[in-house]
Amino acid sequence: MSIAPQLRNLNIDLPACPSTLVKLSLLMAEEDSSIDQLAALIETDMALSSAVVRTVNSALFGLLKRVETVHEGIRYLGMAQVAGLTYEIGLRGAFPPSPLLQKIWDRAGIRGLAMGRIARQLDVDPWQAHTTGLFAETGRAVLYAYDRQRYQELNDQSDESLLCAAEIEAFGVSHSALGAALCQSWGLHRDVSDCVRARPNSPEQWPQERPAVQKLLTIGAAVDALLLNPTDSGDPDAVWHELEPVAHQVGLHFQAFQLATMRVCERLNIPQNDS
Repeated sequence: MSIAPQLRNLNIDLPACPSTLVKLSLLMAEEDSSIDQLAALIETDMALSSAVVRTVNSALFGLLKRVETVHEGIRYLGMAQVAGLTYEIGLRGAFPPSPLLQKIWDRAGIRGLAMGRIARQLDVDPWQAHTTGLFAETGRAVLYAYDRQRYQELNDQSDESLLCAAEIEAFGVSHSALGAALCQSWGLHRDVSDCVRARPNSPEQWPQERPAVQKLLTIGAAVDALLLNPTDSGDPDAVWHELEPVAHQVGLHFQAFQLATMRVCERLNIPQNDS
C-alpha cells in the first residue's frame, strides 16, 4: 500500500511488521479462512503462540477452563479476538518497553477487545473494529520511539486535536497520520487506516469518510468515553446524549448500539491509569 509522500520525506522510521502478522492479515482478509489455518499460522511462532495462550488464560477473559493451545483459545473466543490478541502482542514487541508505551498498549488492548465485541453485535466487521482499536494510538508510540524526550514534553496534552497540532509543530507530522501509515505498512484494511487517521476529527467532519469508517469511529468514541476516560465514564448519560445523533448520522441503530456497548463495557470495566 502507498504511504503519504510527505511522510516519506520525514526521518521517522515505522517498525517493520513481523512476518507472522503479515501472513495473519492476509489470512483474515480471506472470507473462507478457518480456525485450523489461524491456529497453525500462530503456532509457527513459538514465542507468539505461548504469549497468546497466556493472554487468553488471563483474568481479562475469565474463562472457566484453562486453555492449553491456540486452537482451544480460538474455539472459546473466536477468530477475530485471537487474531487481534496476536496483533497486540506483535505491536508491543515492535517497540522498546517503557512506562508510557505500556499505558498505550494497555489502553489499546481494552479498546480493541471492546470495539471488536461491540462490532460483532452490530453487523460491523469485528476484525476491522478490533485492529482499529489496537492501532488508534500507535502513531504516539512511533513518535515516542523516535524522540523520547521531546515527545514526553507533549504527552500532558489530553485533547486529541490539540495534541496533533502540537505534534505537527514539533515533528512535522501527527500521531494520527503516522498511525494510519503504520496500518498501511502492516497490511491492514483501508477502513482501519482511515479510521486511525480521522480519529482526532470531530463528528461533524466524519461524513467526509466512508460509511464503514464512520461506524468504526462512532464505536471507538463510545469505548474511549465509557471505558478509557474517567471523566466521561462518570456521566454515561451525557456521553449517550452526545452519541445518539452521531449514531443516527452514521447509520447505527442507536438502541442496539447503546445496549451492545453497555454490555461489553460492563464486562471489560477494568480500571485504567491516566495517560
